[in-house]
Amino acid sequence: MTERHCQLRTDFFARVREKHFHRTALVASVTLAFGATFDLSRPARAQWAVYDGANHVQNVLIAARTLQQIDNQITSLANQAQMLVNQGRNLASLPLSTLSTLQSTISQTTALLAQAQNIAYSVTSVEQQYQQAYTSISSGMSDSALFSQAQTRWQNSVGGFEDALKLQARVVGNIPSDSSAMTQLVSSSQTSTGALQAAQAGNQLLALQSRQLSDIQAELAANGRATALQQARDAATEAESEAQYQHFSQHDAYVRGTVSIFGSSGN
Repeated sequence: MTERHCQLRTDFFARVREKHFHRTALVASVTLAFGATFDLSRPARAQWAVYDGANHVQNVLIAARTLQQIDNQITSLANQAQMLVNQGRNLASLPLSTLSTLQSTISQTTALLAQAQNIAYSVTSVEQQYQQAYTSISSGMSDSALFSQAQTRWQNSVGGFEDALKLQARVVGNIPSDSSAMTQLVSSSQTSTGALQAAQAGNQLLALQSRQLSDIQAELAANGRATALQQARDAATEAESEAQYQHFSQHDAYVRGTVSIFGSSGN
């Protein structure tokens, strides 16, 4: 039953109840008039026509009680109709939904995380590439191999900081749309016509907060990744310096030879 139908039904019951109220008042007036005209305590005279006033009054009272019962039933039906109207309002669904917008924003953030350069957010990828570029340094490696690994580590660090900056830009860019969604949801909650609409607005506000928390989590992960890559690069640089020193120490620092100065020779 729509709200319009319930309202029409309520108006109809109100008009019927008003008519029966006037009818009950009229019956009561008639009863008082009969009671005033006929004195039932006096015996009827033989010359009068037979008229049972007590029976007539009793019938009038029964009719009045019947009308009162009908009026009570009409009132009960009107209350039930109003209850149905209120239930319809409480069951009305919220016309506003921000689910698609939240899902789109989360998808964009996830896509940025998937575009992580060099070392991805994967346990397998981290194990393989970290082993190759950060923990495989030894004094037996050539200078060109050491330089190549150092170049890879530098690129990983630069890429990690770039990924973190892009994700930060995405999180900051979500603030205006989040503000707009929050304003709409709060307004819908305050102007809701029933309990269901208020609950749905509250649930969508919680979903918005969950999406914002996921943004914070992603940003922390990106910043932590960039910091970890730089720290790993610093540690690997120390190992690389040690390997280069070993290379240098394997060569003699000074080799004796003959030197000619101004036409003379000397050692």
